Amino acid sequence: MILNSYSFGEETGIPLVIVHGLFGSARNWHSLARNLARDRWVVSVDLRNHGHSGWSDSNSYDDLAADLSETIDTIGGHATVLGHSMGGKAAMMLAATAPEMIERLIVADIAPVTYAHNQSNNISIMQALPLEEITRRSEAQSWLHQKTGDPALAAFFSQSLEFHDGRARWLLNNEVLDADMPKIVGFPDVDFCFDKPTLAIKGGDSDYVDVDGQLALENKFSQLTLATVPQAGHWLHAEKPKEFLSIVKDFLS
Repeated sequence: MILNSYSFGEETGIPLVIVHGLFGSARNWHSLARNLARDRWVVSVDLRNHGHSGWSDSNSYDDLAADLSETIDTIGGHATVLGHSMGGKAAMMLAATAPEMIERLIVADIAPVTYAHNQSNNISIMQALPLEEITRRSEAQSWLHQKTGDPALAAFFSQSLEFHDGRARWLLNNEVLDADMPKIVGFPDVDFCFDKPTLAIKGGDSDYVDVDGQLALENKFSQLTLATVPQAGHWLHAEKPKEFLSIVKDFLS
């Protein structure tokens, strides 16, 4: 599947491809993409079953990596790839299956391991949103805040709603994402060692890259640099954008 994408900056050289996480979209990264595009060509994608990319009945990392490969083929065949969370796992799977396509790899707050948590409860909340009663994003955000108890999460989820003629619809294929949740929180059992420059950035307050996760990264990425954004959680790029951008730009330069 060729993914929906947005291009920033002068379209020359090897692009930086930004890959969002679960329930996200390219739109969430537009501000950071514009900043990074001052120095390079940046392409931000919507993964399958998210944003304005196509829907499918499967959301495995084999699928996501194949989609990235097809999409990168349309913009020259080589890219530096930056992926957050699920997008980071998709980028790591691309490094495992098509390493020749990647110049450099950046993974944000994720490791190639299986996690114990899942997001099925949040999918249930989103699916319960009374779309027929929602006419504005602010109404959805208020309802989601009440159900999740987390204003930041409610704001994030509401960004994946689209409104046409006063009607709301999800830009997330939540049924498939829920069905494939074991695959999403897992990682394929694939033996590889990526030997190009790789940056793993973790949030100082996040538990997504623990000791085991760091070991897994070190085992699969021989040129690994590990960096931490202090006082940031899993959404480190949104919570501390200046610090996040500084680390990314240092690595890219």
